Amino acid sequence: MGTDLDDAMLATARRKAPALEWVTADLADLGAAPALAAPVPFDLVVLAGNVMIFLAPDAEGAVLSGVADRLVPGGRCVAGFQVRSGRLSVEHFDLRAAAVGLEPVARYATWDRDPYRGGDYVVLVHERG
Repeated sequence: MGTDLDDAMLATARRKAPALEWVTADLADLGAAPALAAPVPFDLVVLAGNVMIFLAPDAEGAVLSGVADRLVPGGRCVAGFQVRSGRLSVEHFDLRAAAVGLEPVARYATWDRDPYRGGDYVVLVHERG
C-alpha cells in the first residue's frame, strides 16, 4: 500500500505499480483516510524521497505517531531524508520517534546501508517496541 496527498503523484504511482493499493492520505492524519482509519497492521513503513522534510512545520510527531500506530510490535519504520541546517535533524527525528514508542535500530548514510557518520543524507531505521 502507498499513500500520497497529491492526486498527480498517485496517478503516476498507479501507472508504475498497478498491483499495489494507492490511497489518498495526509500522513499527518492517516485516520482520515477510510482505508487507514482503523489501525492496519504493517510490518514495515518506508518514508522515502525526503518525505519527512517536506511536511508542514512540527508535523513530524503526528506523522510518526500515525506510523507507529499502524506497525505491528517489532515492525519497522525506515525514513531517509536530507540533513541540512534549518531542516529536520537526526536528533529531532529520534526524539519524535521515541515519543511514540519507536526505538532506533540503525543509521545509514545511503539506501545501500553505508554507515552514517554525519553528512547531508541519512536513512534511519526505528522499531516499534
